[in-house]
Amino acid sequence: MSPIPSDPQRDLANPILWVGGLGLAALLALSAMSRFNDGLIDYLLPLFFAGAVVAIYVRTVARVKDSQATSPTARSSTPRTQAPYESLIDALPDPVLLISALEPDDLTGRRIVLTNQAARDLLRMPTSTGLLVTAIRDPEVLEAVDEALFGSVPSSALYEPGGAQARVFQALSKPLGMTPEGARLALLVLRDETDVRRAERTRADFLANASHELRTPLASLTGFIETLRGHAKSDEVARARFLSIMQVQAERMARLIDDLLSLSRIELNEHIVPHGEVDMSLAAADVLDALGPLAQERKVVFYSQLGARGAMLVDGDRDQIVQVIQNLVDNALKYAPPESVVEVSLEGGLRADQAIASRRTEAARMSLLTPDHAGDRYVALRISDQGLGLRRENLPRLAERFYRVEGQKSGERAGTGLGLAIVKHIVNRHRGGLAVESVEGDGSTFTAYFPQPAPPVL
Repeated sequence: MSPIPSDPQRDLANPILWVGGLGLAALLALSAMSRFNDGLIDYLLPLFFAGAVVAIYVRTVARVKDSQATSPTARSSTPRTQAPYESLIDALPDPVLLISALEPDDLTGRRIVLTNQAARDLLRMPTSTGLLVTAIRDPEVLEAVDEALFGSVPSSALYEPGGAQARVFQALSKPLGMTPEGARLALLVLRDETDVRRAERTRADFLANASHELRTPLASLTGFIETLRGHAKSDEVARARFLSIMQVQAERMARLIDDLLSLSRIELNEHIVPHGEVDMSLAAADVLDALGPLAQERKVVFYSQLGARGAMLVDGDRDQIVQVIQNLVDNALKYAPPESVVEVSLEGGLRADQAIASRRTEAARMSLLTPDHAGDRYVALRISDQGLGLRRENLPRLAERFYRVEGQKSGERAGTGLGLAIVKHIVNRHRGGLAVESVEGDGSTFTAYFPQPAPPVL
C-alpha cells in the first residue's frame, strides 16, 4: 500500500485550525467575564476570526482538489463533512464573511467564499458563496472591503440593510493577506449596533419632542398662575374659570407625557419580534366594550363584524395590539359626527395586497407601512368613520409625530398628535402593515393588518 502524499495546504491548515480554535475558545470564555476589557475584545476578535476563517478556506480548497482527483463513484459515496471550526464560525451571532479578489478594477471579481449562518440570514443568501456586490450594495461598505483587500489596512463603515425594520451594523473589514493562488483575502464582520443607536435616537427624540410640545401648556399654566396671584385673586368667577382651564392643560400634559413614553418604549424594541398569540376578535370586542360609554355620549353607533372566536389569531403582543385597536377606534370617535356609525371589521387569510385593496373607487388611498414579507397571510383590522375625510395631500404625513390636519376639529377630547405614530410603530414591530383610504367629506378607513401564525409542518 503506497503512502498518502503530503498536501502542503492541508499541512498548513491543521496548525492554524488548532491555534485559531484555541484562540477563539479562549476569547469566548474571556468575553463572558464582565471584567474583560471591551476594547481588547474589539482588537483581538478579528485576529482570531482571521486564523480560523483562513484555515477553513485552505481546508475548503484542499477538499475541492481532493474531490477533483477522485472518481465520480467515490465522490458520490463520500458525504461532505464540515471542518471542525467551520461549525464554530457558523454559530457566532455576528455575521462573518470571507471575501477574495484578484484585481482592483474587476468589481465582479470580489467574491464571498465563506459565510456563517448569521450572514446568510441577514443578507438572504441561499448559499455560502456568491458575488459581493450582489449581497451588499452599500458603497461605503464596499470601499471599506477594498481598503482591506488592496490597501492592506483595516477599515470600517456603517451598514443599513434597509427594510421596514431599520437596523444598523458596524462593518469591520480586516486584511488577511493572500492565498497560494494569488487571491487577496479580507474578513468582513457586521456588528449589530441597532439597540445602541436606537436608544440614543429615542432619547434625543424624546427630549426634543417633550421640550417642544410641553412649552405651550406650561406657558399657559404659568400665565394663569400669575393672573390668579394678581387681580383675579378675589374674583371667584374668574378663579373658577381659570382653574378649569389649568386643569385641562395639565391633563393634556399628562396625556402627552404618557404618549411620548409609550412611543419611546415601542421604538426601543421595534426590531424585536413579539412572541405570543392574540385573538383579534376578543381584543377588538374588549376595546368596543370599553369605549361603548364614550360612543353613547357622542351619539355614535358601533357596527362590528369580528368573526368567530379563535378564527382571527395573529402573532403578537396582546397589550400592544389592544393599543392599536383602541387608538384607531378612539381616533374614529373623535372625528365622527353625532348620529353616525363607526364600523369595525376583521378579515383573515389575506395577502398584503388584498388587505389594502381599495373598497371605494373614488377614495384616495395610501400605504403608510408595507411589510417586508409580502408572501405571508394576514388578519386585517378595518375601522371606518363617517367624518369629514382627508385630502389626498394629507395622507402621507398622517403617521408623523404631532401632525394634525388643519381645519379639522376633534371635539372636546383633543389628542396629542402621537396616536397614529404609535400605531405605525407597533404594527411595524409586529411585521404588519398600515394603510388609509379616505374620501374628502365622506369619511376615512384605516386598515392595520397583522401576520397570522404559520401553519404547522406535517
